[in-house]
Amino acid sequence: MSQSEMGLWLTGGFIVILLILSAFLSGSETALTATSRARMLRMQQEGSRRAGWVAYLLDQHERLLGAILLGNNLVNILASVLATSVFLRLFGETGVVYATLMMTVLVVVFAEVLPKTYAIQTPDQTALRAAGLLRILVGVLAPFTKLLQLISRTILRAAGFTGASAGSLLPAHEELRGAIDLHHKEGGVRKRDRDMLGGILDLGDTHVDEVMVHRKSMLMIDADLTPAEIVKQALDSPYTRIPLWSGEPENIIGVLHAKDLLRALAASNGGSETLDIRQLATPPWFVPETTLLIEQLNAFRTRKAHFALVVDEYGALMGLVTMEDILEEIVGHIDDEHDEPDRPIRRLPDGSLEVTGTLSIRDLNREMGWTLPDTEATSIAGLIIHEARAIPEEGQTFVFHGLRFHILSRLRNQILQININQVADPTTPD
Repeated sequence: MSQSEMGLWLTGGFIVILLILSAFLSGSETALTATSRARMLRMQQEGSRRAGWVAYLLDQHERLLGAILLGNNLVNILASVLATSVFLRLFGETGVVYATLMMTVLVVVFAEVLPKTYAIQTPDQTALRAAGLLRILVGVLAPFTKLLQLISRTILRAAGFTGASAGSLLPAHEELRGAIDLHHKEGGVRKRDRDMLGGILDLGDTHVDEVMVHRKSMLMIDADLTPAEIVKQALDSPYTRIPLWSGEPENIIGVLHAKDLLRALAASNGGSETLDIRQLATPPWFVPETTLLIEQLNAFRTRKAHFALVVDEYGALMGLVTMEDILEEIVGHIDDEHDEPDRPIRRLPDGSLEVTGTLSIRDLNREMGWTLPDTEATSIAGLIIHEARAIPEEGQTFVFHGLRFHILSRLRNQILQININQVADPTTPD
């Protein structure tokens, strides 16, 4: 083999090595872009050194990107120059055309498409394998990447970009919500788990008036009744904490706990008639309707309480909220052995739903996967009244948000039962 032929073979081998380096850099860039920071952090906490390297590279994303782009361009340009020299020696001036065509195919297929396709399918594994070499590359090219960063930032500042708008467009909890929804859509997270995780995130955006028991549904006892009658009503109640009122229902004077009542009965020698019910009651705790659920949950824990009365800006009683109401926002409806049967959503054979007017929009959205707005109203009845701009009559039907609402029953001004089914024609206006 002549010296000229050996030179051509060595140059060809060097081109192959450069293409392999280009494929490595291209695949690494894609893998590090697509890898999960959360999984890397978890692996790092479990003692993985390579995961720590990946986390370090992701924290140095500007230097990493500069090093990869600089290295990739260097090897691609060098490979193209060497290929051009080889083809010029073999084919003369037309070798430039052959070199351009061949290198375009080789770079696009073997140094871009193939490695990036593999990396996007196995981002975590590829990032872990590449992290060691990339860490060295970032260190070696650090002076050059710093210079490139300085030049690029200077140009951006001259163009009026200050970097104030950089970063994520969404708050962290919205990014989490999006990730949960994405995994649910892909089948990695069950609906129940998605609802629970979403419920936790919603605690910081939901107010107590959206989950409270409305005053119309509250069970309260008149403190002016005889002790025997109060004891009877308390024992007949399925609840352990019952508000006491005097004079008028909105004048809450205390909260009677079933355990305190039973202890007093056990210690009493004269029966229930000798009890001082007002002394047994604890002072009521009032919270404003604008309190966020996360704040109320922390307040419950701090005060070691489970029960609070909700008032509006004028101090008028609106309802009550309990620790169980907040927990149900996370885990769904909780029944115990004393709860009365309650089926706010009933599926009918024709595919429609029969719901109670007091059903919250949030619960219906969670159950059905719908997106009915809950900014103007908290219950389905409230939504219908808001959309209709009037109190509907029994038998009326309304169509909005892609659903048909048929009023089944009404008591005075309160909507009791509603039939809901989806509109067949998606073009029906809201």
